[in-house]
Amino acid sequence: MRAIDRWAIERQGVPSLELMERAGEGVARVVEEVAPDGPVSVVCGKGNNGGDGLVVARLLRDAGRVVTVLSTTPSELSADAAANLARLPGAPPRMLAESMGVLAESAVIVDALLGTGFEGEPRGTTAEAIKAIGLATAAAVVSVDVPSGVDASTGAVAGAAVRASVTVTFHAAKPGLWIHPGKAFAGEVRTIDIGIPRGAPAAAMIGLIEPTVAGELPRRDAASTKFSSGHVVVAGGSADLSGAPRMTALASARAGAGYVTACLPGSLRPALAGSLLEVMTRPLPDTDGDLEVEGVPVVLQALDRGGSLALGPGLGRTPGAVAFARELARQAPVAMVLDADGLGAHSGRLRELAAREAPTVLTPHAGELGRLLERKSDEIERERLASVRTAAERSQAVVVLKGDDTLVAEHSGRVAVSQGRSPALATAGSGDVLTGVIAALLAQGLDAFKAACAGVWLHAQAGRVAAHRQGSVEGVMATDVIAALPRSRGGEDLS
Repeated sequence: MRAIDRWAIERQGVPSLELMERAGEGVARVVEEVAPDGPVSVVCGKGNNGGDGLVVARLLRDAGRVVTVLSTTPSELSADAAANLARLPGAPPRMLAESMGVLAESAVIVDALLGTGFEGEPRGTTAEAIKAIGLATAAAVVSVDVPSGVDASTGAVAGAAVRASVTVTFHAAKPGLWIHPGKAFAGEVRTIDIGIPRGAPAAAMIGLIEPTVAGELPRRDAASTKFSSGHVVVAGGSADLSGAPRMTALASARAGAGYVTACLPGSLRPALAGSLLEVMTRPLPDTDGDLEVEGVPVVLQALDRGGSLALGPGLGRTPGAVAFARELARQAPVAMVLDADGLGAHSGRLRELAAREAPTVLTPHAGELGRLLERKSDEIERERLASVRTAAERSQAVVVLKGDDTLVAEHSGRVAVSQGRSPALATAGSGDVLTGVIAALLAQGLDAFKAACAGVWLHAQAGRVAAHRQGSVEGVMATDVIAALPRSRGGEDLS
């Protein structure tokens, strides 16, 4: 956004004060909508974010609202902020440190403290102001561009941060508003046009997964066969986790794979085969239901037809299962999705996966990614974007860090972010379903990054469809999500 602003000002001749005026107008409209009456407090920093806040204060005073302006350093403003201070009618800004009590009396607080250039931890008066805004629980909070304390580029929150009711962001939503923990502070995000001309430079390294990704989903035609529609081999299962490979296999079939083979512990195969009528099954050597490395050649033979491999669902963590996962991942000649205990088998060994010649997709949650990187899961959650990029670089794979803000990263640094909004997926087995969906798309010929992005979108959409059908988010099970995949792929209307 800084580059876009420079382009608009320096190359297109748009006055910077004009951009600031339009930004302030947009925020003022939202303030009027959020709190149609009552006193307003505008809390301004010294940079251009504070300048936006001064425009908001002027416009609201012109409209007859009672507005108190609080400033961290009214004598140290940026040039554009100083220009808007000179235009401010009525009482001048109060020193923030001396007037924080007014926040508790406000109907709405405009947070214009820190903008997109902020990183690190707020300090001094700014940190105290952020805390005071948090204590004014009766007031709505409208943040300008990004909640103060949130890193707009990464979503990291290193210290105090404003929890906004609404964040009004300009031209395009910043990654920190999509990615946790920043996403949790942003509230409702409104993106407004501030007059950036057409043709502005676009940021290609981070973007949202939009519904248009559905256009990437492969379609069958009259010439399709069960094999040209994609062959998925699922390898996993153990005595205590027999349902996981079953759900992965069924999800692959519902996501469009024409032929699915489940390679399962031999002792469990009779019990599972009856619930997998449309899925081929192959028995693997096991010890009391746990796989052994001797099963690798059997899976490799099943992969002779090509397609993709889903490795890890329900695998377990016995030494034999770990050896099986490592050896199969090393030898498998096809695109592979590695999940669950397949990921656990590679804890601290991510670089070994970089030697694979075929595409690889990893689908960890924060705890699993922490073990892969040998870090604590809370560290992963604090730095989700940096963590997923590190994992993708080390493994030379596409890494899908699951969550409401699921991140899909490739080793080049490119990252796609899911908008989430599918709380029904917070249920056991949901990850096994996602593994099957991505494996099906790989088998149908999508490259790893597209398959992961389209799979994440289709999985989230199926969660929404399942919740709509069941009548509540809380009643959804993973099998409901599997059943919803065909309608989600076809674009079921949820209205």
